[in-house]
Amino acid sequence: MTQVADSPGHALQAAFDATIAHEQRVEPRDWMPDGYRRTLVRQIAQHAHSEIIGMQPEGNWLTRAPSLRRKSILMAKVQDEAGHGLYLYSAAETLGADRNDLTEKLISSAQKYSSIFNYPTLTYADVGTIGWLVDGAAICNQVPLCRSSYGPYARAMVRVCKEESFHQRQGYELLMTMMAGTDEQRAMVQESVDRFWWPSLMMFGPPDDESPNSAQSMAWGIKRHSNDELRQRFVDMSVPQAKALGVTLPDPDLVWNAERQAHDFGEPDWSEFMQVVKGNGPCSAQRLARRRQAHEDGAWVREAATAFARTQQAASRG
Repeated sequence: MTQVADSPGHALQAAFDATIAHEQRVEPRDWMPDGYRRTLVRQIAQHAHSEIIGMQPEGNWLTRAPSLRRKSILMAKVQDEAGHGLYLYSAAETLGADRNDLTEKLISSAQKYSSIFNYPTLTYADVGTIGWLVDGAAICNQVPLCRSSYGPYARAMVRVCKEESFHQRQGYELLMTMMAGTDEQRAMVQESVDRFWWPSLMMFGPPDDESPNSAQSMAWGIKRHSNDELRQRFVDMSVPQAKALGVTLPDPDLVWNAERQAHDFGEPDWSEFMQVVKGNGPCSAQRLARRRQAHEDGAWVREAATAFARTQQAASRG
């Protein structure tokens, strides 16, 4: 019998599978399955949107920071988050995504961002708690992405993670300072931790058996660990930090399990998580309205930049 040669599509798929199997990087010019590309665009876009929307909760305190030092620290952090968003939008563009299209999908709620940014920052202690818990959870989630199978995403994450680590230490230092202050300041920190603990655990996404994309993303090497694995790492990391800080984590089921050599902990309210993801969080409408307004207010800048670029191109051809 005559052997039928593999089709070009089979050869391309085999080459892609070999790249993944050998822990090598997929680059923009490489062939990749449509599902791999779609998954990356969805994940990177959601990540970029989160960085941009994430500027709002802490930016709310820029004019009310208690000292010039605290204001400069916070301003630098918010600026870093803007940079992270730009790195990630650039990574998405290497997959053929259009940045303007991604922005339109964000402000129309067609694409999501991290649920944590739909919660209000009610006190200045929240600035520290976000740095400690929210950026701490982000670090747990993002450090493994430095080994993502897609090259531009992995390389962008190296710088992002370095800066996020700095943000986490800034937040922790702020809380340590407040915990060494007055009874009112200590109470403010504890109240803030009480509000942000459970939403921070939800940042890793739903349980593994309810996560529709996690297994495939891990098989492709986009993700390196499951949602539940990352959540466990975060809890185990946070418990000794909370003890050193002098705050109580608001979970009566939190206890060390000697057999597992890890902490047992309670179940987040996943019904709340789903409501927030669907756009019904405490600040969901406010966050998107501000992003939409900023996009509209900046239209003249984009138009001017485009016109200038066209003029320069025309001049270079002239």
